[in-house]
Amino acid sequence: MSFVGRSVLISGAAMGIGLATAGRFLEHGADVWLADRDERALASACGDLPLARRDRAIVLDVTNEDDWADAASRIATAGGLDVLINNAGRGHFRMLADTSLAEWREIRAVNVDALFLGTRAVLPMLDASGSGAIVNVASIRGMTSGPGSGSYSAAKGAARMFGKAAALEFAALGNGVRVNTVNPGLIDTPLSRAVFNDPAASARRLADIPLGRAGTAEEVADAIVFLASDAAAYITGAEVTIDGGQTAG
Repeated sequence: MSFVGRSVLISGAAMGIGLATAGRFLEHGADVWLADRDERALASACGDLPLARRDRAIVLDVTNEDDWADAASRIATAGGLDVLINNAGRGHFRMLADTSLAEWREIRAVNVDALFLGTRAVLPMLDASGSGAIVNVASIRGMTSGPGSGSYSAAKGAARMFGKAAALEFAALGNGVRVNTVNPGLIDTPLSRAVFNDPAASARRLADIPLGRAGTAEEVADAIVFLASDAAAYITGAEVTIDGGQTAG
């Protein structure tokens, strides 16, 4: 796969799946824009990726419409965009009875509203690309849930449906823009590291995974890059679940 001559924007790019995805796209020759709300972490990420360009770093709050407009304007001035990776997300694990309306709305804003805002902001550039692609990062918690996962599961379930709706709408418009979704399970990232620090909790989580281990950020990144590539030119409205078989039963 080659992304030479193509421009990619990744939200939540400063760590974990976003950082691994940026690395993969850079390896395939893409011009990668790294976006994250944490300016310090974003600078560190650019330093971790030898091929990254610091002038392609964007401080972006994905819940802020003006931030998206500014990012889109900057990218358009630099030549346009071919691929959007909506990766930024936030977890909240608390029983519904203990969840405030503000917390509920915050989780929805980051995991759902941001997909709408980002897609709408860059769609004109993807229209012009001729090979536009969007990959949204949802979660298996949008497929199955449990106590304490209510707000997160509701948000990620909505993210899955947003991807399908956008894929059908863009296909009907004939603009060539494809939209697909990945649903990671337990992935070893800084955000999930607390699970592995507790041996008992780790053992319980791994017991539910047929392959017996957590996934890596790079394994999710490989699926994202594939879905954005020409090799997936006939795939839209699809979901790829990356969970070691956890939701197969």
